[in-house]
Amino acid sequence: MAAPHRPSWKTAWRSFYYAGAPEAPDPVLVKGKVALLVIDVQNTYLARPEDRSALPPLERAREAAWDGFHERMHGIVIPTIARLIERFRAGAGPVMFARIACLTPDGADRSLSQKKPGWNNLFLPHDSEASQVVPALAPRPGEVVVTKTTDSALTGTNLRLIFTNMGITHVVCTGIFTDQCVSSTVRSLADESFDVIVIEDACAAGTMELHTRELEIINRIYCEVMRAEDLLGYLPA
Repeated sequence: MAAPHRPSWKTAWRSFYYAGAPEAPDPVLVKGKVALLVIDVQNTYLARPEDRSALPPLERAREAAWDGFHERMHGIVIPTIARLIERFRAGAGPVMFARIACLTPDGADRSLSQKKPGWNNLFLPHDSEASQVVPALAPRPGEVVVTKTTDSALTGTNLRLIFTNMGITHVVCTGIFTDQCVSSTVRSLADESFDVIVIEDACAAGTMELHTRELEIINRIYCEVMRAEDLLGYLPA
């Protein structure tokens, strides 16, 4: 008799610490107690120059380095999140969103990490087009959208209280960037004793190397990492 099929996620994305650990247990997801959280899939991160050839050589090379990210976002991540949103809206649980946006006109309310020079120097007024969730995943009226000026969606927002008030015990995390805001949110949720699931094909980092490495770091200790197809088999009807 053939051995029963075991989902590969149970032993995948293992770090040094969990190389010999037992298989992850099946999650028990109860209707009304599991929520989908979409993190920072905003217009600013999907914007690209209309004419890359007009850029100076260094900027052109830097832009080209992001090709893999954009291909993954449009080809895998956004369609996967859209599929999960549809399933949750059909009754599996609430859909919630977190986005980076400052509330003051000059961005004075931003955290230090969003003021430092470099790629993370983010100035995204809350009512700007750049700060909005991408149209393909746009929140519906009545769905919770928290605005943050930090990496973690729990820091400086009332999201933890919202989850607690709604009786949420399990949070399914998706979005960008795996190694930054997704990871920070996952760690915060775990510290607050929520059960967290990260969907591998619903997240992205600047490179696949960064994406995969971060999943290995947070898997098992802060969350369980699986793919959307795995999760769909556990969601309540």
